[in-house]
Amino acid sequence: MDISGKTAFVTGAASGLGAATARALAHAGARVAILDRNAEQGEAVAQELGGKFFAVDVADANGAEGAVSAAVAAMGRPSVLVNCAGIGTAARIVGRDGPMPLDAFQKVIGVNLVGSFNMMRLCAHAMTLAEPDANGQRGVIISTASVAAFEGQIGQAAYAASKGGIVSLTLPAAREFARFGIRVLAIAPGLFLTPLLAELPQEVQDGLASAIPNPARLGRPEEFAALVRSMVENDYLNGEVVRLDGALRMQAK
Repeated sequence: MDISGKTAFVTGAASGLGAATARALAHAGARVAILDRNAEQGEAVAQELGGKFFAVDVADANGAEGAVSAAVAAMGRPSVLVNCAGIGTAARIVGRDGPMPLDAFQKVIGVNLVGSFNMMRLCAHAMTLAEPDANGQRGVIISTASVAAFEGQIGQAAYAASKGGIVSLTLPAAREFARFGIRVLAIAPGLFLTPLLAELPQEVQDGLASAIPNPARLGRPEEFAALVRSMVENDYLNGEVVRLDGALRMQAK
């Protein structure tokens, strides 16, 4: 799909992987809707790219529906949805103080998995109402999984489960939406230099990078964004989860 002139919705687009993705799609000629909870940073990215910001809690059914409706009214039906909104937590299932609080697990599942599904269902519906392009395509949906979906570490039960759900969601969604000309994909990034990791001391960053075979460094958000663009442009790529990790395989802890 040629992204130029199309509308793209990016969640978590105020920073990190989402902001880099929004920039890459805008530079490719897309109109980009910046969807995030952080209004200050989201407005700044939207202004930079000539897009529009829409406040959203992706895990909230009514709020997300309102944000998607507003974005469609302002910018047109999306041809691309990229789910980058997500959170993480570090907690053992059974720790020193007893079992992990259930609401902590539910919150991560709610934002990462339910939130991705929520935006998928709303944007896929909007895509089905659009006219297909010359190749019969109406849209592309890309969600962010993680290598933790395959090699979750101790203390990552909630995060790994949420990302594993995204992996499992990809193929059945691709099969369901095939008749509409909507492709569904996911990216499973490894260790990336997001704002969270950038706050860590340099020696900690270097320690994390040393576990990555090649290149022996943290991933750059621009590299994630470049894969998003390639996925959008390649009509034959569908129903797949692509690892982007420098051949990293996570250890138990």
